[in-house]
Amino acid sequence: MSKDKKKAKGQSNTIALNKKSRHDFHLEERFEAGLVLEGWEVKSIRAGHLQLRESYIQLKNSEAWLFGATITPLATASTHIKPDPLRSRKLLLNRSELNKLIGAVERKGYSLIPTAMYWKKGRAKLEIALAKGKKQHDKRATEKERDWSRQKARIMKA
Repeated sequence: MSKDKKKAKGQSNTIALNKKSRHDFHLEERFEAGLVLEGWEVKSIRAGHLQLRESYIQLKNSEAWLFGATITPLATASTHIKPDPLRSRKLLLNRSELNKLIGAVERKGYSLIPTAMYWKKGRAKLEIALAKGKKQHDKRATEKERDWSRQKARIMKA
């Protein structure tokens, strides 16, 4: 069996999604970043023990850092290390991407939001987006639009 057939039958590459990010922010440009992880974190991610909901990205000393992502350690984690589920994790980006992000965040008032984590060639990748926050009335308008599109689909189907 080839690798393509195994992948088609197996699971998807997506590890976790941050669905709330689409509700709270206008997502504009997306970037793919690698992560600096420890061994126990990779095992926990493979087991699906990851939560991106309350996470955010900050730029410090021309580097991007992921804060607030919870990776729950497995019960079988090694006894000689003390796993910290909320530790900050460094993101791996090209210098040109970092410069673009720094400019957008500092000058234009954008936020950096993690939207998804997935596997790519055996490595964990984080999709981050430049985002502007939504106001309450924007959120309501988005909900109304979504409800109307569902109703249209029902009407067209009947």
